[in-house]
Amino acid sequence: MRRKRRKKKNLRIILTALLVAAFVAALGAVLIWKVFVVKDVSVKGNEIYTDKQIEDWVLDEKYSWNSLYVYFENKLNKTEEIPFVDSLQIRLKSPQKLEITVVEKGILGYLYIPSLGKNAYFDKDGFVVELSSQVIDGVTKINGLSVESAELYKKLSIGDNSKLLRTLLNVTQLLKKYDRVPEMIYIKDGNVYLIYGQIQVNLGGGTDLNEKILRMDQILPQLDGMSGTLHVETWSENNTDIYFRNGELMEIPNDVQTVPEASDGSADGSQ
Repeated sequence: MRRKRRKKKNLRIILTALLVAAFVAALGAVLIWKVFVVKDVSVKGNEIYTDKQIEDWVLDEKYSWNSLYVYFENKLNKTEEIPFVDSLQIRLKSPQKLEITVVEKGILGYLYIPSLGKNAYFDKDGFVVELSSQVIDGVTKINGLSVESAELYKKLSIGDNSKLLRTLLNVTQLLKKYDRVPEMIYIKDGNVYLIYGQIQVNLGGGTDLNEKILRMDQILPQLDGMSGTLHVETWSENNTDIYFRNGELMEIPNDVQTVPEASDGSADGSQ
């Protein structure tokens, strides 16, 4: 009899524990369902995409209205690859507030690859970080180089002229440092030309680049509203001549590095 009573007592304890656990689980489910609702999303670190575009990318699933679901989904599963974005980090600031931190790929410039029909975007080391038909505002176009092909996450190949690639990378990094990113960099006969609307700058070859760009940075504000070419190509420690030729503008061909319009069906970009 005593053994039966003990058995019944243990059963009651187990049933009570199960009921309590079920109640806690149900309460937790209700809290998750009712409390963890996305009401506010903040985005930082993004330059290429708008806050709304990033938000729409992240909150694109059936249960994305639930902040806890979004948080763990990002932690446990790799976010779908977004062009020009290296990674996304999501923080739960409160049950109703999410913070999305965007780490974009470090892009210095791009050039068009005719064989791929896409632009190859490269980083400071010359590695291709994105292949896309998109043209991103504020990213410098490289014109005048012939590149047969490009492969994602591999270094740009411009034939045997590795020196020209080093010069190009040095120029793009220095321009970013001085916040003088041009619309276009044009390579012709081994010389580097920077295009700022109606102002063209001839940097010459790859020598004394930092000093040339430093002086260019100081002169450009004085040329506002003018049209012509600033010549700094001959500058050196022994020859400090810099001059501006008003009205002198080199014709830059609209070459194969321009992405063709889908409507006209042409691929040569000629005018």
